Amino acid sequence: MISADAFSQRELIRSAGGRIGNIGSSMRGGGGTDSLKRRDRNEDSITIRFRYLDSTRNYMLDSSVSDFTRRFPVPGTNITLGNTGTTSRSLLFSPPLKAGWDPGLHAFDIYKWTIDKARFFNTTRPYSELNYQLAARSEQIIELMHTQNIKPNWNFLFQYRMINAPGIFKNQKTNHNNYLFTSRFESFNKRYNNYFILAGNKLQSGESGGINETENYLDDPDFKDRFAIPTKIGGDQGLTRNFFNTDVGTGNRYNEFTVLLRQQYDLGKKDSLVTDSTVIPLFYPRLRFEHTFQYSQLKYQFRDYVGDSAYYKDNYGIELGASIDTVERKDQWKELINDFSIYQFPDAKNLHQFIKLGAALQNIKQELPGAKSYYNVLGHAEYRNRTRNQKWDMQLSGKLYFTGLNAGDYSANASLQRSTGKKIQGYIKLGFENVNRTPYFFYNEQSSFYLMPAATDFKKENTSHFFVSLYQSSLKLKLEGHYYLLTNYTYVKDYYQLAQSGSLFNILRVSAEKTLKLGKRWNWHAEVHFQQGVGNAPVNLPLIYTRNRVAYEGNLGLKNLDMAAGLEMRYHTPYKADGYSPVLGQFFYQNNTSISNPMPDITAYLHFRIRPFKAYIRAENLNTASGQNGFGFTNNNQYVPGYPYPGLVIRVGIYWSFVN
Repeated sequence: MISADAFSQRELIRSAGGRIGNIGSSMRGGGGTDSLKRRDRNEDSITIRFRYLDSTRNYMLDSSVSDFTRRFPVPGTNITLGNTGTTSRSLLFSPPLKAGWDPGLHAFDIYKWTIDKARFFNTTRPYSELNYQLAARSEQIIELMHTQNIKPNWNFLFQYRMINAPGIFKNQKTNHNNYLFTSRFESFNKRYNNYFILAGNKLQSGESGGINETENYLDDPDFKDRFAIPTKIGGDQGLTRNFFNTDVGTGNRYNEFTVLLRQQYDLGKKDSLVTDSTVIPLFYPRLRFEHTFQYSQLKYQFRDYVGDSAYYKDNYGIELGASIDTVERKDQWKELINDFSIYQFPDAKNLHQFIKLGAALQNIKQELPGAKSYYNVLGHAEYRNRTRNQKWDMQLSGKLYFTGLNAGDYSANASLQRSTGKKIQGYIKLGFENVNRTPYFFYNEQSSFYLMPAATDFKKENTSHFFVSLYQSSLKLKLEGHYYLLTNYTYVKDYYQLAQSGSLFNILRVSAEKTLKLGKRWNWHAEVHFQQGVGNAPVNLPLIYTRNRVAYEGNLGLKNLDMAAGLEMRYHTPYKADGYSPVLGQFFYQNNTSISNPMPDITAYLHFRIRPFKAYIRAENLNTASGQNGFGFTNNNQYVPGYPYPGLVIRVGIYWSFVN
């Protein structure tokens, strides 16, 4: 279940009168008598920090402009089907490590706002962000954020984002809408805490089935306009650049809505901190009672009203008649979780150390196809200890499903982190986790996305994961190693066939990130990942994936300017990349087609920040330049068979922060 958020009062004491995050040092706002502000020099700045629900740490907003992937929804290690908002997966091996019930439809996870991503702020003044991105074919990303403390002990956050991308190729239009609301209230006597999250994701993506490969359209000069290339499904829809038009035609439509309410009540000892002008009440809990209520509505649909009978018969075994040309699959769920937990704090003055025991009842109702009800009863335990000298950080946790749909599922996690000291700032971290889990629900014949003719009894998957990471701030170096040991691994092996590997196999992944100084203001940010499978593994991986940025990073002698300008390159070694099944919304294992791009993806960029204003100007996919049949950007790379990336894309992003 979801862990507690133990607030450190030592951090509150340290931050009293000090700045946690310096946002817009020249921005002036209205006055106030916030008791946390004691120095006049803070009148032109803002004290802001945030934390996550399942965290005991405070975080600051990131104002850097070097890495665009921190602002863009697609991570640097992920690929898509060639358009922003389309299905995405990581090039790095990362198996599911969550026990219990899961519908398994994760095609658009990187575009979702979830409980794990929800932030709880604490700010001395109202703070807002307005973000806008514009790219080729009127692709637009609009994002709004506002947070403020209604009272010193009560904060709320509202976020909204829209992604609308018509696409360079036909039938790949996307239209995503996300909204998130969070609230955190703490009583004045500090005994009671209330956390509230409301998250919604409406994700829509057109599906093309890939470009038609009967002819070499990519090299045909008559098809320099890539939107003219025919696709396998989706029909012959015209290009529309109106972002108010939300119809994506043939494609996947996922809707998720979640509301969470967590309440905590503490028993312990009262205290106070007395300064020259302020009395700050403190409370040291020894025992905490917590109840978490979570309700979700989940809807997943694939729809094609102009189905191509030959395509669906050849790839899915679906017969379409003369009067029936519609293909539709839909799963619809409601989920209700009630969790009760008890905490004990061994050291009343260190809230980063606690023992937690809890139990939960999960009720699951399948509304489509058919009406069925399931349940799970589970228990969980956790121990955390971040020592008061900040040198050691330990975490142990476990979860066991006693009875119900997923009886016998479990997860166990352990990690130990050690600070490397003040001179060599950084840490070393060791960890292990083992997960025994029921395969995703679409492996169950009760799902409408289960298309095999007969039911198959899939066994529980078991995955062991060992990892180590080393970070050295002074050396600007990060090293990571991951070792996975897997049995009963489930996978999709073609457009609809589901399979399970009974043999034991392992995957080793090693990563290194290093910033090299090339000059006074010139830096080379290098990122290299190596991964290799051993055993009869139904997994194809690029042996090496690398991402590099070579850039000038400085201020050109201007006080308020922070700039990064240079080239970014991404490349992976050739391998037999996964195919993609539009109906299931899943990447599938294939062993026939190899992906080998002659050139890395190359992007030229200029990023800069002037006080609260940030701008990103990027020329992406410069590697597609070609002199064949006249100059053009037509030498398209591919990362998924049948789904080319676009040619040159000019992208402009504007991000503006406001303090009221």
